[in-house]
Amino acid sequence: MPAKILVTEVIAPEGLAALEARGYEVDVKLNLSDSTLRAIIGDYDALIVRSATNVDKALLEAGKNLKVVGRAGVTCDNIDIEAANALDIIVCNAPTSNIVSAAEHTFALILACARRVPQANQSMHAGNWNREQFKGVELYGKTLALFGLGRVGGAVAERATAFGMRVLAYDPYCNPERATSLGVKLINDLDVILEQADFISVHLPVTSTTENMFGPEEFAKMKTGVIFVNTSRPAILDLNSLADFVAARKIASCGVDVFDDEPCYNSPLHSLPNAIITPHISALTEEAQVRSGVQIADYVWAGLEGSLVPTALTATGSAGEMSRHIAPFVPAANMLGRMVSQIKGSVPRIVKVKMMGNLAELDPTVLVTSVLEGLLSSNYTQCSTMLEAKRYAERHGVDIDCSGTDVAGEYAAGIEIVADDICISSTVFGSEKLPRITSILDYKIDVAPTKHSLIFEYEDMPGVCGIIGTVLGNHGINISTMQIANSDDGTKALVYVNVGKEVSDEIIEEFHEAINLKYLFRISL
Repeated sequence: MPAKILVTEVIAPEGLAALEARGYEVDVKLNLSDSTLRAIIGDYDALIVRSATNVDKALLEAGKNLKVVGRAGVTCDNIDIEAANALDIIVCNAPTSNIVSAAEHTFALILACARRVPQANQSMHAGNWNREQFKGVELYGKTLALFGLGRVGGAVAERATAFGMRVLAYDPYCNPERATSLGVKLINDLDVILEQADFISVHLPVTSTTENMFGPEEFAKMKTGVIFVNTSRPAILDLNSLADFVAARKIASCGVDVFDDEPCYNSPLHSLPNAIITPHISALTEEAQVRSGVQIADYVWAGLEGSLVPTALTATGSAGEMSRHIAPFVPAANMLGRMVSQIKGSVPRIVKVKMMGNLAELDPTVLVTSVLEGLLSSNYTQCSTMLEAKRYAERHGVDIDCSGTDVAGEYAAGIEIVADDICISSTVFGSEKLPRITSILDYKIDVAPTKHSLIFEYEDMPGVCGIIGTVLGNHGINISTMQIANSDDGTKALVYVNVGKEVSDEIIEEFHEAINLKYLFRISL
């Protein structure tokens, strides 16, 4: 009996034809309610969506036969990847399908704002001929500031250079060599770049550091007469504040393609004649739709056939027996990346990933990708995929080296990362395969990290653990785990403390005053 595939949003006919040609039964059912979709999803082996279908935990659990969820587009914000991973359901996307379309639409908005094309067109259709009313500005010689120099940002940079623009970029985690190759100058001081920009274009994912990145203070620092364009994510900016500055002509014009609630029929920008607004169409070209449809058809087919899925965002996409061994270590690899990022305080230049014990002979790509995502998670990276792991590292100037060894100490398997001079290793334990740190900073320990923890290193002396407990107790912070390790020569000690809540800067300073510390790291996972 052929596998059944449900398609809930419009994808290119070429994609549907590719699936049908492989013998699958493909049902296209549009505009389904959440309850209706949950009621029928159990009959299907695969689900293909775009951005409007909410693929939450409840839907995934209802998909008793579901093996693959394909997103015919770049992001997977509408899919619960964590739940899919737990249910061994592959989630994949088509991450390169709309790069050109998104970059070209960005430039369409830049040009429309600069030359007031929509307003002039509307005036002409109204029977007017008001040339002086639509005096614009040139792009040539002007400064474009790009926030985010990823795939789309890089494509915009290439087009801006062709227009004779000076291109700056704010991307603290971009490889300087990549910026140089694009003819872009990196400026990672927000105030400095805002003051120089004649045009600003945003190409960032939403994370804790980029959400509401542009508000009243940032808009006030911009040049009077700047043109501001956003085709990435609505949560990057305060739309009400943007509207205020556009209305006041501090921002001469804006171009916006994305909104918090879509479809959007009313917003603060709707009534402003110098706001160019479009209904989320940056990826809506014939070419991008065909690419995304065909790509996702190929990846869904690979998933259903048990082959490696190049853009899998879940460990299950590693295929077959490999997945059973690799999947439990994906959270551990991500955890190690996050810890290194917070201990080091910056993105490392050289990262060595070692697969140990039973992992040694397996394809490391999924775990490397998870490490990379962890390394950059506190910045503003999106989920990387297996297909993009190498490009992802290169973009951020990270040199990745992988190796394997049959030796894993007293454990059956483990993973170790060395990031510049920082070394951490981990295994998994118990029926739930929870991550456990087995060594850190050359100290051998055995601890399961919780959400908040502290790592102390100091010249070994009596009473330090008592001081740690007293300070935390005085501030009402519980200790759930405390483990002590000594250096090989016995002169230094490391204390790993799991705590019940985040520790403030004031408490960190109190520790420095009370203990002769070599290092104190605060970790949040």
